[in-house]
Amino acid sequence: MKNIASYLKISLLSGGLLFTSGCELDIPNPNAANDLEVLNSRDGILALSVGLRQFYSTSGLEAAYLYPGVTARELKGVATFTNVLELEEGGTALPTFNGNILGLWSRMQRIMSMSEQVLENAPEISSLEEGTLSGVLAHAHLFKAIALGNLAMAFEQANTETSIDVDGQVTFKPRAQVLAEAINHLNEGIALLNATPASQEFTTLVAGPAFKLKNTLYAYNARYNLYAGNYEAALTNANLVDLSVTSEFAYSTQSPNPIYNTLFVLKYFRPRDNFGLPATLFEEGDARYDFYLTTPEAVVAGDPVKTLKGFFDTPTSSIPVYLPDEIKLIKAEAILRSNGSLEEALALINEVRTQESGDLFGVNAALPAYSGPVTKEALLVEVYQQRAAELFLTGQRWEDSRRFDRPGPLDEDPERNRNYYPYPDQERLTNPNTPADPAI
Repeated sequence: MKNIASYLKISLLSGGLLFTSGCELDIPNPNAANDLEVLNSRDGILALSVGLRQFYSTSGLEAAYLYPGVTARELKGVATFTNVLELEEGGTALPTFNGNILGLWSRMQRIMSMSEQVLENAPEISSLEEGTLSGVLAHAHLFKAIALGNLAMAFEQANTETSIDVDGQVTFKPRAQVLAEAINHLNEGIALLNATPASQEFTTLVAGPAFKLKNTLYAYNARYNLYAGNYEAALTNANLVDLSVTSEFAYSTQSPNPIYNTLFVLKYFRPRDNFGLPATLFEEGDARYDFYLTTPEAVVAGDPVKTLKGFFDTPTSSIPVYLPDEIKLIKAEAILRSNGSLEEALALINEVRTQESGDLFGVNAALPAYSGPVTKEALLVEVYQQRAAELFLTGQRWEDSRRFDRPGPLDEDPERNRNYYPYPDQERLTNPNTPADPAI
């Protein structure tokens, strides 16, 4: 039986054969396994599953965390490359031919395509045992959902399938439908694992010891239901997340942490001081500041910037797939937005604020208990403030900024420089269904 490295080798060789609408072009490897060998064999489908998560945890995660991080003012573009300068400027200065926007779009399309190929072909492989099959399918549903969720956070509309319609084009849907489809995939993945738990073989050959599939499905289901305004479903799924279990993307010197690579090796971006928050929302004494940010510091074009720490300061640092305190803050927000108990929401907020030690990833705020007004409006601002510090550079600030109605690009003292990205030129040139670009 082949080990993980063997499967990964097959996966990486076959990766050049996976194309989708609007994707970056890859050059096929003449020595690679062909499509049929990859998709119709047990070894091939397991390799593709490993490669799917590896591609997201490196290329996909880089685009999903960093580019929206610049747009939401967590990061500052400090390189002099045109793409970085355009992203930093935002607004109408961000053109449709920007390479970062194309990168985010095309990498999510690639992840969708890989997921779809697993979902379509794995059930036809009779040599996969039931628990391995359910794991492989649930894993593919998860990453299809993550790709859809990232598209919904960045674009007003997106496709939910990479397959073409009768006119030979990909169809766009409003972001609410894209989020709904992401949630459907998460529900399908959970249902598969509830019916047939993932096998030890799946864990050994695909997931690995650090990545916890079912907990991750529940966590992302809570996250996306919150974004979609489905507060009861968000609470239900959040309550099913085992907060004693961690789930991580692991890295090595051969497959390094992509945030480290971009900030410390390529030096394209630097984190803004105070998490990029306005002075009214940054709280002195928050221990998460020293967890995520350090010296040397500088002032770049009038903006104070720091040096990144946390999960990103070595090439082999693991990145949490989600943070336990995100789940508590999801619960608090869902309770508040559904007009639930203010006291229950406040208790959850204080669990995050007052934690001095014991966080599974070391992200402890060590702040005093909340002492402001106990109203729905005030507590929602507090939730936003806690999310900004706790979930720094997890790709969520931009979505939070819109959801909490923070100052936008046309407002005084904006906290984001775009509301949504324009569609990449490469997509528009090949697909007449591409919608009009948002004004800003």
